[in-house]
Amino acid sequence: MRDRLGRVRRLVIKIGSRLLSEDPAGRPVAIAGEVADLRRRGITAVVVSSGAIALGRHALGMATRPTELPLLQAAAAVGQGRLMQAWERAFAPHGIPVAQILLTHEDVRDRGRFLAARHTMAAVLELGAVPILNENDTVATDEIRFGDNDGLAALTTNLVGAEALVILTDVNGLHDADPRAGGTRIPIVQDIDGQAQAAGGSASGVGTGGMASKVQAARIAGRSGIPTVVAEGRRPDIVRAVLAGEDLGTLFVPSLDRLASRKHWIAYAVRPYGTLVVDAGARAALVDKQKSLLPSGILRVTGTFRVGDAVSVLDEDGHEIGRGLASYSAEEIERIRGKRSADIELILGYKNLDEVIHRDDLVIL
Repeated sequence: MRDRLGRVRRLVIKIGSRLLSEDPAGRPVAIAGEVADLRRRGITAVVVSSGAIALGRHALGMATRPTELPLLQAAAAVGQGRLMQAWERAFAPHGIPVAQILLTHEDVRDRGRFLAARHTMAAVLELGAVPILNENDTVATDEIRFGDNDGLAALTTNLVGAEALVILTDVNGLHDADPRAGGTRIPIVQDIDGQAQAAGGSASGVGTGGMASKVQAARIAGRSGIPTVVAEGRRPDIVRAVLAGEDLGTLFVPSLDRLASRKHWIAYAVRPYGTLVVDAGARAALVDKQKSLLPSGILRVTGTFRVGDAVSVLDEDGHEIGRGLASYSAEEIERIRGKRSADIELILGYKNLDEVIHRDDLVIL
């Protein structure tokens, strides 16, 4: 497994809600010890920590995780301080300060704010602190939520230029069937889409993720060329063991089709504001020939979006084939769809580009 991970100088460690709620003091202490040891070996780490809602609901006497958004936000508001206190106490014996960074999807959807978050984390690391990231549950609405911290961790790898993602959970990796029914652990996944059909949702009632969200996180990180390991976080020195190449958990091998940072942002950080349905000819031009999307191949437009907003490109069967940044608004595209590029100026009275989505702003999924 070590050969698959390669030489790692920076990694993202994600720890789940259930692990932290089981041992809210001891688990951060264990991770802090590993991060301090990594630092002595010249490896920097960023921690993505769930647990605010779980800690908050326990403090508030809630028997189960609430489902109403205001109650979730209230639990997060109470729990976030407790979570950071746990991390501060864990790192204090090592003389390492920690920096709380709270994000919503809105913070990475906007390119300017995405770059601002990147610069902030670079400065935190340069100053010798460990960033502790979490979704900003106290203000996030359904429209701007990541939904789980696995996705946030995957996007963080791109934000900080990490070379590996380690997701610590309460199971020892991906299995070929439910491990409670005798499923066997899969040590290495070469083809995420082909091998990861056994993944399911969260069954703990504590967090929002599950193996499915971890597989998706591995897919996102993999498109940046970053390997992901999903491993059991209860094991002592688990991060050290994973980096040493021990056969633990599941290693997701990154895609050979690596995306540049900006295209990775388009594909995974940005949520589409609308859709463009294209005909078979346009689909072939986009997928097989890596061409730009022209107005002539567009059949339908849905949603409300402006120039520069992200849109999803669908084929006639409704399958998403790509995402990109629109050169025209939804209203403008509705007027020029099915027409030749040479007719754009005649129809609109002006022309931004010949392409509705230029290939430099398009990612084929």
